[in-house]
Amino acid sequence: MDKSHESAENYLETILMLGNKGKVRSVDIANKMGFSKPSISIAMKNLKANGYISIETGGFITLTDSGREIAQRIYDRHTLISDWLMYLGVNKEIAAQDACKMEHGMSEESFIAVQKHIKDWKKTRKK
Repeated sequence: MDKSHESAENYLETILMLGNKGKVRSVDIANKMGFSKPSISIAMKNLKANGYISIETGGFITLTDSGREIAQRIYDRHTLISDWLMYLGVNKEIAAQDACKMEHGMSEESFIAVQKHIKDWKKTRKK
């Protein structure tokens, strides 16, 4: 996966997470991701040009349907992988960092297999 695609996914995932808590502005994204405001501004222009976000009056950023779809897919991957690693005994912070690396590089086929394994394992554990 190329770095620009991974970076776009990270921005979209961050917008999704911040949007669950309220309105999102560039400064919120900069604070959350630890990037400079000019870097965020360039990234938001690119995401807007690609149709993943819209920027409303007042500078509020919202995900378009296609942006939300990508963000939700990455967030779901991150959550599942992070929870799985923590179950295996990995420290929460390290699990989150590793999940962030894994969520982008894993094929859809591998992710579905891991997801199915965890669901099946949870079912057998409840019996």
